[in-house]
Amino acid sequence: MTETILVTATEESTGKTAVALALARLAQERGLSVGYMKPKGTRLQSNVGKTLDQDPMLARELLGLDAEMHELEPVVYSPTFIEGAIRGREDPAELREQVRKSFESLAADHDLMIVEGGGKLTTGGIVDLTDPDVAELFDAEVLLIANYARPNDVDGLLAAADDVGDRLAGVLFNGVENANFDPLDTDVVPFLEGRDIPVLGVVPRQRDLAGVTVGDLATELNADVLTSADTDAFVERFLVGAMSGDSALRHLRRTKDAALITGGDRPDLQTVALEAPGVKCLILTGGFRPPGAVVGKAEEKGVPILLVQSDTLTAVERAEDVVRSGRTRDEETVERMRELLHDHADVESLVGDGDGDD
Repeated sequence: MTETILVTATEESTGKTAVALALARLAQERGLSVGYMKPKGTRLQSNVGKTLDQDPMLARELLGLDAEMHELEPVVYSPTFIEGAIRGREDPAELREQVRKSFESLAADHDLMIVEGGGKLTTGGIVDLTDPDVAELFDAEVLLIANYARPNDVDGLLAAADDVGDRLAGVLFNGVENANFDPLDTDVVPFLEGRDIPVLGVVPRQRDLAGVTVGDLATELNADVLTSADTDAFVERFLVGAMSGDSALRHLRRTKDAALITGGDRPDLQTVALEAPGVKCLILTGGFRPPGAVVGKAEEKGVPILLVQSDTLTAVERAEDVVRSGRTRDEETVERMRELLHDHADVESLVGDGDGDD
């Protein structure tokens, strides 16, 4: 009989895809035949006239699956779909049956099915297909991924565990800062286990998985790079330049791993930003090219300048989306997460010892 693990999260951007695919790879290493499914496609991009989720496409490639995309992702949970469902154009019972049939077809030839949840635990409620609903439908155990930054994060975790109920296999804390390891270990983990909520691992935050490089940003923002400076530096936050040069310098000196987003017609601010060691790149909006002196100084300081055509507000929204969703999902990211799970999580309790090599 096929075992099924549904990987879900208390909130978006917790590394759910990387964890799901890394678990699948670890199970394959143990000699198991592993299938994958993401019933609700939520990470959507248009591709040759079809709107598809990028995660199942990556899973199919990395796990060597030959399943069709419409089976791996039976529901495209797009804004258009959601609006239609609210207006009564979707039948939840029919969708449920469609999802169940796809799952049974995919699971038939595998020892283990890894099912990736939607954006977060509650996604899909409009059509009665939240992650707990899907777990019930597939008779799946649930791995709940959570972030931890402060004690009141435990409130959301308890509510999520309550939603999952008896199907909860355990919690995996992902992307935990060093400063939060001790409170988790000494206070939070014993508290949760006292409530019969197993903690299966605490994975440390890795900068190469959490931030995005300047090069990633340039690609995602479709920016022209005006300098030959290295674009491998990591960016984790954004500053919007709308202040005077003097007050900007005081502010910029206190920041780190930041990108300054400002109009291309603000050379005063651009010049000041190039003096701040924590500013890793300038993102100039409105399609205005900066003066040659600014470009020259950026070259000298090794700070890339990205030029985008959009206005500042649009650039900020797009850039924050890129950082929030983490670095581009790829084989390297999954392999890095595989190593982290191997070292920091109780993989055996989820996928067993198998009969392959560890």
